Amino acid sequence: MKTILNVIWLVLSGFWLFLAYLLAGVLLCITIIGIPFGLAAFRIGLYALWPFGRTVVDKPGAGAASCVGNVLWLILAGWWLAIGHIVTGIALCITIIGIPLGIANFKLIPVSLLPLGKDIVPTDQAYGYGGQAQQQQYRHPGF
Repeated sequence: MKTILNVIWLVLSGFWLFLAYLLAGVLLCITIIGIPFGLAAFRIGLYALWPFGRTVVDKPGAGAASCVGNVLWLILAGWWLAIGHIVTGIALCITIIGIPLGIANFKLIPVSLLPLGKDIVPTDQAYGYGGQAQQQQYRHPGF
């Protein structure tokens, strides 16, 4: 089912959203300081190209640098990409077959606004993601 949804997504909105993220990534990579933001745009663009079967989770150990980077991202590219998701999501929700795709577009808004400190993982790995790292972090060496 996720393959069918991904193919429909690719035709109706995924390709165009991917191009928007690609453009944002290229523009951000023009300066050296913008390269981490450009790489984040490319990563999310690939997720926006084929989203079903994958999800976004918090990256363990993301710190203050991610927070500061997210503020800069929000100012530089986040608003424009989020508006693209909103407009595309509303347009898809007009049709009955597009409702699941519109909902998927709305789910991409948080990661388009604040992408740093997030990882994109397969859905089946999302539930165990970070759990082992958190357990190891708080485990006493003697136990």
